[in-house]
Amino acid sequence: MTTEQTPDAELAGQPAAHWTGVAYEALIAYTRARQAEKGYTQPQFWLLRNLSANDISPDGAGMTLTELREAMASYIRPEDDLSAESKVLVERGWLTRDAEDRLLLTEKGEHARVDLARNAPAIRAALHQGISDADYVTTVKVLRQLIRNANGTPA
Repeated sequence: MTTEQTPDAELAGQPAAHWTGVAYEALIAYTRARQAEKGYTQPQFWLLRNLSANDISPDGAGMTLTELREAMASYIRPEDDLSAESKVLVERGWLTRDAEDRLLLTEKGEHARVDLARNAPAIRAALHQGISDADYVTTVKVLRQLIRNANGTPA
C-alpha cells in the first residue's frame, strides 16, 4: 500500500490497523537505531528512567526485574531482555543490586540517564520533519478516536 500517488478517496478506505502497525515498527526501528549509534538501547534507557526518582520512579527505592517488567508492560517488546540489559548497566556502574535482588540506580547511572535524555529532542525533530504541529495534533486526535471506537482506552 503506497500513498505517494494514491488518491485521497482510496486512502480513506485503507485499514488504519495496517498503517498504525507500519508506523509503529518504523518509528521504533528508527528510534532504536539512533540510540544504538549513541551506545545504548531503548530498554536500557527505560530501566534507568524507571529506577530514577527524578523520572518515573516515585521513590528511587529500586525494583526487581519482575517489578520492572510489570511497570514496562505497556511498552516493552517481546524481544527485549531486561535481564541482559540490566547486566550491561550493572557492568557500566549505572545500576547496582541490593541483597533482595532489586536494581538500584547509581549516581553515575543518574548522570547517564540525564545525558541520554538529551538525545530525544533530535530524534523527535527528525521524525516530525515536514509535519506541522497542527497536523500532528490532528493525527493524535484521530488515533485516539479510533481507539475509542474500538472500545479501547486512549492513554
